[in-house]
Amino acid sequence: MIGRILIGRALRSFADGFIAVVLPAYLLALGMGQLEVGFISTSTLLGSAASTLAVGRFGHRFAIRRLLLAAAILMAVTGLAFAGFQAFWPLLVVAFFGTLNPSSGDASVFMPLDHTMLASAADRTAIFARYSFIGSMAGAVGALASGLPEWLGAHITMVDALRLMFVLYGAVGVAVWLLYLGLPDPHAEQEKPAVPLGPSRGIVWRLAALFSVDSFAGGLVLNSLLALWLFQRYGMTLAAAGAFFFWTGLLSAGSQLVAGPLAQRIGMVNTMVFTHIPSSLFLIGAALASRLDVVLACLLARSLLSQMDVPARGAFVMSVVTPAERPAAASFTAVPRSLASAIGPSITGAAFAAGAMAAPLVACGVLKIAYDLALFAAFRRVEREAAA
Repeated sequence: MIGRILIGRALRSFADGFIAVVLPAYLLALGMGQLEVGFISTSTLLGSAASTLAVGRFGHRFAIRRLLLAAAILMAVTGLAFAGFQAFWPLLVVAFFGTLNPSSGDASVFMPLDHTMLASAADRTAIFARYSFIGSMAGAVGALASGLPEWLGAHITMVDALRLMFVLYGAVGVAVWLLYLGLPDPHAEQEKPAVPLGPSRGIVWRLAALFSVDSFAGGLVLNSLLALWLFQRYGMTLAAAGAFFFWTGLLSAGSQLVAGPLAQRIGMVNTMVFTHIPSSLFLIGAALASRLDVVLACLLARSLLSQMDVPARGAFVMSVVTPAERPAAASFTAVPRSLASAIGPSITGAAFAAGAMAAPLVACGVLKIAYDLALFAAFRRVEREAAA
């Protein structure tokens, strides 16, 4: 079971890796502006929040396997619809109802379902670290694949080359669906709870509130928007941006292998906080730098640290709730994050259009540091109590 979940994550992350870089290039090629790119990125995150909320509210009534199969079908339809439409409004609607992920992490409806399936593992933090590592590695390879349209552009128009990447995204959705057909569901025979959240409701809402601050900040600098920033401010080509995001993904993946042992040594909350703050300082440094080589160095250093909190965060949420509450806890901590992050792209798009190219990156770094300090103050003792 765990193997199929990890393979599914790898396939989806590969697709997300190239879509995050290709999406702004595709929209610009269709004649849209920076503001429209921001709006469509916002729509993808609002849609993810809505579908994840539905899983959290009603998902406890259904088998997890059935929900994963439905999400895979939606992924396939999303890719084909984006390849077929060219106007802003149809693409905005598809972005809302589909599974596109313009960020570097798994922000889709798949995430809470995966976490629920993996939470029964004995060494939960190590499994979550492996899950994040595989996703980051596959995302890095996907980012490298975003250079394919420039190669295909020698034979077909650039718009058609970019459109083929969305067809590929849909094909990955079909492959994920076939993979999940053979997936067992160990939760199918469990008694379904009357309500999605019970005794852990309070701690879940507190975590959700804090995570939403982090996600709002992250929404200001999604990979798609960071790619747009590099395109517009430094004139980077699509192939160069793809290669850069390959290396950032590779560094993020490697760092997540350290997250499991580090969390066992210093604790999950400490791992989240003590790696996150330096990464935010590097982001602020990139925003204030004037030379491209310094900018890229800061962003690479940031990527080495910025995702180490992901496996620790997922394992922490699963450790402070009861087993029956896990699907709802994963969803309800993800929904405010998706809603909060959905606001950011439109703000960033407007800031870019107004010429304030550095402001979103600085704001992201400052807000993330504030989140880390608040998380440390509120939950450093909760982890010890849950382990006792």
